Amino acid sequence: MPALLKKCSGKECVRILCNKFGFSMKRQKGSHVVLVKETGAEKAVAVVPLHRELKLGTLKGVLELAKVSGEEFAKFQ
Repeated sequence: MPALLKKCSGKECVRILCNKFGFSMKRQKGSHVVLVKETGAEKAVAVVPLHRELKLGTLKGVLELAKVSGEEFAKFQ
């Protein structure tokens, strides 16, 4: 059975993307953080809202921008 995504906070999402997937924090404006990961010619940019709890649709959208599958991300939750 595939691992299921759980709701998490914006801070936890940023922590996982930075520590486990190699993203770095580029900038922050208000409650939104822009994360960047450059690998050769590819560049992945994700915007994460620093809300207390991210809804699953929002989390899936962030992961889609980050080019990270939900199953990979769920391993670190």
